[in-house]
Amino acid sequence: MADTQYILPNDIGVSSLNCREAFRLLSPTERLYAHHLSRAAWYGGLAVLLQTSPEAPYIYALLSRLFRAQDPDQLRQHALAEGLTEEEYQAFLVYAAGVYSNMGNYKSFGDTKFVPNLPKDKLGRVILGSKAAQQRPEEVRDLWQTCGDLMFSLEPRLRHLGLGKEGVTTYFSGDCTMEDAKLAQDFLDSQNLSAYNTRLFKVVDQEGKSHYEVRLASVLNTDPALDSELTSKLKRYEFQGNHFQVTRGDYAPILQKVVEHLEKAKAYAANSHQEQMLAQYVESFTQGSIEAHKRGSRFWIQDKGPIVESYIGFIESYRDPFGSRGEFEGFVAMVNKAMSAKFERLVASAEQLLKELPWPLAFEKDKFLTPDFTSLDVLTFAGSGIPAGINIPNYDDLRQTEGFKNVSLGNVLAVAYAAKREKLTFLEEEDKDLYIRWKGPSFDVQVGLHELLGHGSGKLFVQDEKGAFNFDKETVINPETGEQIQSWYRSGETWDSKFSTIASSYEECRAESVGLYLCLNPQVLEIFGFEGADAEDVIYVNWLNMVRAGLLALEFYTPEAANWRQAHMQARFVILRVLLEAGEGLVTVTPTTGSDGRPDARVRLDRSKIRSVGRPALERFLRRLQVLKSTGDVVAGRALYEGYAAVTDAPPECFLTLRDTVLLRKESRKLIVQPNTRLEGSEVQLVEYEASAAGLIRSFCERFPEDGPELEEVLIQLAAADARFWRNQAQEAPPGQA
Repeated sequence: MADTQYILPNDIGVSSLNCREAFRLLSPTERLYAHHLSRAAWYGGLAVLLQTSPEAPYIYALLSRLFRAQDPDQLRQHALAEGLTEEEYQAFLVYAAGVYSNMGNYKSFGDTKFVPNLPKDKLGRVILGSKAAQQRPEEVRDLWQTCGDLMFSLEPRLRHLGLGKEGVTTYFSGDCTMEDAKLAQDFLDSQNLSAYNTRLFKVVDQEGKSHYEVRLASVLNTDPALDSELTSKLKRYEFQGNHFQVTRGDYAPILQKVVEHLEKAKAYAANSHQEQMLAQYVESFTQGSIEAHKRGSRFWIQDKGPIVESYIGFIESYRDPFGSRGEFEGFVAMVNKAMSAKFERLVASAEQLLKELPWPLAFEKDKFLTPDFTSLDVLTFAGSGIPAGINIPNYDDLRQTEGFKNVSLGNVLAVAYAAKREKLTFLEEEDKDLYIRWKGPSFDVQVGLHELLGHGSGKLFVQDEKGAFNFDKETVINPETGEQIQSWYRSGETWDSKFSTIASSYEECRAESVGLYLCLNPQVLEIFGFEGADAEDVIYVNWLNMVRAGLLALEFYTPEAANWRQAHMQARFVILRVLLEAGEGLVTVTPTTGSDGRPDARVRLDRSKIRSVGRPALERFLRRLQVLKSTGDVVAGRALYEGYAAVTDAPPECFLTLRDTVLLRKESRKLIVQPNTRLEGSEVQLVEYEASAAGLIRSFCERFPEDGPELEEVLIQLAAADARFWRNQAQEAPPGQA
């Protein structure tokens, strides 16, 4: 059997996303609007398979055909007859549920590959003897032959997502290196093109010259119809001695389905902002235009307090090894009025609270653009995973000048709150009951501060295309050096393009630090309903949760490649290092031996020193993070951040050794079962499923009732068309693993 790091355990937690009451309160028109937006999101989410690994689309198609012909209970009888044990069949169900939940065979949280926890020959017998194979023997056999080996392979390069010899990615062809990614970013910047909706494919000709294709996601391919600002850029270029060609049409048949349902949703929009937003999204996905998506995002920002909230597109860049390309994501959710009222009070206090952040006024936005901040119950979240909160859009120019929205996903948080005492690791016994009681409430506070005042704070110093600055170059002083500002963002440069591989994690660290820093404010705690001893417990558990998360983060560090696989967890480890460095016993991490005789560890936080020791340390660190971000100082920013993110075995913590303990004691991230919406006549029904691996599989089997087989064929064709770009990738091992 595989290393436990690369399997999903049979007893993995599975929870259902409960949105029944919020959906019940929608009007018939709102339900139809939500239904078509959900359909658009689910169709678009299929693109994530093509953004993850070469084999992911084939695995998805194989599983879908298998379970369409026989549901999990029927297939179980066949599997047991083929000689599988109950445990082995459950392992297969968990694997299939994991593929659906992560939209691929790599974990969305950590980017580690997971493989079936049963023998390959046994699974092969089940698949080739299944009803699906009886119905379409050649197709099922071909799918198994195409993806079976890769499904189980743990060749070193295939264990994690990554670029070049560090892992596998389908954002880039298999022979692309970090140098190719940097060159491509320079090219994109020179043409004022965003990387968000692109992939990069490289071919080397017989003379050894590199030819790069920058492919935009769009319905249209070479068709010049519907002329747009993009048409003139779809051509060949010479750039720094290399050939580049900008094309479009990536994921075209999938995006066509997205567009169809966005068009249908327009008929049920509540106002003109929603109509115009959807029209621009249609333009974006049709043409491949990020500028159109930005225009849609402007209308989305202006759509204040909708009953049905949604956002869709190529959004988060966490899984691009270079940090610039967005994974497709789409969500639809409904307002939770009680928690939203608390967030409205937080928004009302935001301008005052921003003044408490530890950087000069010149480093804050000229005007706080009051955002929407709502708590939502998710109906649909399509992509590789579901976050607890969101601050969007991610376009720096919009966030700086036009605003953003904050979203806390209440029913997702409710799933995250659930913690069993016997499964709590790395805490002192006396902390566990307090942790269980206050984890949920403290997380509400942290998410609120993280999204609104973390991601929503801070100014980027920019020189525009006309040479004008958005700050006073003569009078603004860098508080770290005492000198005038020496660096800034030029026209076309963004936070992601400039800080690239550390951008996401650095920004998450800044937002998490703002949350910890401001949760000490009594006004914030009163907004959430906490005073006196309760408020102190919320503060303590919030800080304790962060330092524990910093230790748990070690699971997502790869020693062989000396890199991190998850932006949020790297950020939390950095905060742990900052608080450890503060000294005076504020935080200690002590190796111990568990009751089972195996290595264990305990995290201790001295609550009496949070304000006297922790706050000043966090204040200094947070000020440096913001100053380096504002000024675009990549060299100093990398030195600071990568210094704290380094994982060594130096005493007293010996983090590399502690990593082994973390892997030994780790708990797998829960799988979440989402409902479907079904149109019956003119009414939309909510279809819910049991909280189990089988329930999650059934939800996906019923997700595309009209065109499931057609979609699987589309995915196979799209994957096969680009398969040449990743051939023989498994044979190349990263340094130290050959």
